[in-house]
Amino acid sequence: MTLWRREDLPGARPRRARYGAGMTAEFPVPGVELTVLLVVSDIDRSRSFYADVLGATVYREYGGSSCVLQFQGVWLLLVTGGPPTEDKPTVSFAPPADPDRASHELTMRVPDCQAAYETLRARGAQFLTPPKDWGGEIRAFFRDPDGHLLEISQVGR
Repeated sequence: MTLWRREDLPGARPRRARYGAGMTAEFPVPGVELTVLLVVSDIDRSRSFYADVLGATVYREYGGSSCVLQFQGVWLLLVTGGPPTEDKPTVSFAPPADPDRASHELTMRVPDCQAAYETLRARGAQFLTPPKDWGGEIRAFFRDPDGHLLEISQVGR
């Protein structure tokens, strides 16, 4: 997965945030890292999927309710659902209610979509369809155990 930093875009400068009376600070600053959080129903099952099928590395686990993995330079945080907390008083966490209605997905750009498809299928990934060649892109979709949508994608030939 490729992450684009704002300062990598042509002509872009880091954004400035305002703090207090006329004070500014750069953001992002060196050391900021992105973590993708996915709400899952079963930590053990999801950890196994991301580690055994995708090859993510387990970094740390927290008491059976969350697991931190490292995958392709991105932190992946798996958490079980829960009610609102003091710092998010109106937000509840829940796994996807309907796997056929996606609000997000994880996309992995791969050098060979067919080879990635075969490898992931052999490891237990269940794809919606085999890779489809759209001309400018070859892609295939699959889900994790909770229905989160994942995609492998190759730049077309």
